[in-house]
Amino acid sequence: MNSEVWIEEKVEDFYGMRFRVEKTLFSGKSEFQAVDIVETRHHGRMLFNDGLVMLSEKDEFIYHDMITHPALFVHPNPKRVLVIGGGDGGTAREVLRHQGVEKVVMVEIDKMVVDACKEFIPQTACELDNPRLELIIGDGVDYVAKCAQGKEKFDVILVDSTDPIGPATPLFGKEFYENIFQSLNDDGIVVSQGESPFYHSDVQSSMLKLLNGIFPILRLLKFTNMCYPGSFWSFTFASKKYHPLRDFNEDDVLQSKLKFNYYNEEIHRACFAQPEFVRREFKHLFKDG
Repeated sequence: MNSEVWIEEKVEDFYGMRFRVEKTLFSGKSEFQAVDIVETRHHGRMLFNDGLVMLSEKDEFIYHDMITHPALFVHPNPKRVLVIGGGDGGTAREVLRHQGVEKVVMVEIDKMVVDACKEFIPQTACELDNPRLELIIGDGVDYVAKCAQGKEKFDVILVDSTDPIGPATPLFGKEFYENIFQSLNDDGIVVSQGESPFYHSDVQSSMLKLLNGIFPILRLLKFTNMCYPGSFWSFTFASKKYHPLRDFNEDDVLQSKLKFNYYNEEIHRACFAQPEFVRREFKHLFKDG
């Protein structure tokens, strides 16, 4: 009798990814979503929200490098950073490696994700008690709306959201990004979930059209992530002032002395180059200021 246990993420009705489960470490259901952490045969511990892969210990460094470091090395002096979502802690971990950052505010809607990752995935959650981090369990949409009306501004905002379903749906809306714009300083940058060009080109199109109408500089940055559908993933990079290539100085990366597993000065320049099918579809939406 075959006693193997597998966990599967399905993409609509035509594609799936399966991972061999050694042990279930956590399984719960919050008011927002189902949260599962499993130990897998090859990918280490993995976090699933509503059956979708959020991260694996094997390759989480790719996602977390690319959502953080391109913006933090383009902005010349990022002191205040806002992370929306990112309950596993990996994005905050990478931001806090930049010693010039004075404060990180992280707003995560689901306390269950934070608590489960603190206990079972310390690889990503290891900096959630850092004194430079203010962790708020709350609605990022509401938080940004209040920032837009108040005086609290940020140099960089990182929207570390899940796919545009369930609690993350408002994080892909026009009002949210208008408030993001108002919550940024005059030279601020926002990096957001950009999805897959193979499976979510409609989401990419709507996000780029939305951001095109708000920000003077807009690009798409790409990376490969083993555990996401198709392995080819993207973030949007929208900026009020700084261009991701013109205003990037590779010496800043080299002189930082930070050690990376994926990001480096060559990856930075390469990630903004697009394969022809993506460039053909979206070049008219990119903006260079």
